[in-house]
Amino acid sequence: MRRSVPVLSALLVGLLATSCSGGAATEAGAPAATGAGARPAGDVRSPAAQGAKDPASVHANELGAVPVMMYHQLSDHPASVYDRTPADFRAELERLAREGYVPITAAEFTSGRIDIPAGAHPVVLTFDDSTNSQVRLGADGQPVPDSSLGILLDVARRHPGFRATGTFFVNDDPFSATGGKKALSWLLAHGFEVGNHTLNHANLRSMGAAEVQHEIADNLKAIKQLVPNASVVSLALPYGSMPQPGSLAVRGASAGVAYQNRGVYLVGANPSVSPFAASFDASAIPRIRSEGAHGEEAEYGSTAWLDKLAKNPSGRYTSDGDPNTIAFPKSEESRLAPAYRKQARAY
Repeated sequence: MRRSVPVLSALLVGLLATSCSGGAATEAGAPAATGAGARPAGDVRSPAAQGAKDPASVHANELGAVPVMMYHQLSDHPASVYDRTPADFRAELERLAREGYVPITAAEFTSGRIDIPAGAHPVVLTFDDSTNSQVRLGADGQPVPDSSLGILLDVARRHPGFRATGTFFVNDDPFSATGGKKALSWLLAHGFEVGNHTLNHANLRSMGAAEVQHEIADNLKAIKQLVPNASVVSLALPYGSMPQPGSLAVRGASAGVAYQNRGVYLVGANPSVSPFAASFDASAIPRIRSEGAHGEEAEYGSTAWLDKLAKNPSGRYTSDGDPNTIAFPKSEESRLAPAYRKQARAY
């Protein structure tokens, strides 16, 4: 199992609190974070908040665990533990929908913008490597049915509460069968997030500081050339390999292009803690590899973890339906990050 050494969350928070220096062009359009993330302030009630319920009535626990799912290639004949068949992928999405999970993007998760109905559980669907099996548009400009995107959209249609969204972590020349500009434009226009997966799917741990920054900054530049309106604030580390120092995954610059990542995502192999928990580290967020009950590392895979969460429902993140508060049992209060005390709703 490939794992990464976490970087202190305090480092990420400090870096994100400052602006990039040196006159380099920087990623814009991302609001400043507070603490480990930032929940929308004010009294404006979202559609979900209008359906907020008494936390105890839905057993709300917004300090619970959140599965961040990691997908790669779909294949009728999987060649590695990272591949899944289209049928397996569909079955897993169907299970998530049945069990009350609602997809959110990586950026929404990292910033704490978790606006889902009362009693629902957030799940972050992430897709690495920008393969044609994930996103492929047909002659009509719509996702083909057997792609990851096509299957996700179909499951969402069959389960109206299951939001069709996720984060696609892309490399250079993404979704070549469709064309990067066309594919990324479709994703952004339909509420998906585009994230950074380095230019050449690089093992950042084996590189010097200049090479690391080149891989991240040049991929950001390539994405912005295809879709200038993209806000790229999430990075998935190829192979889960953290650069040295780890702060380079969060912030850096190369050839006049600067980047600031508000969330850095690993390879595995367990659910993430809530973004409102004191232990949350936005610079090293674990993900769960999609895998069945039997396989090389099945104990770390999605089926095993979803089974564990189902058997311990009080331990997973359950929303009270109000995105402006953080609800949890009083027994969990010690786990709350100090930055969120004013929004706490303990019961």
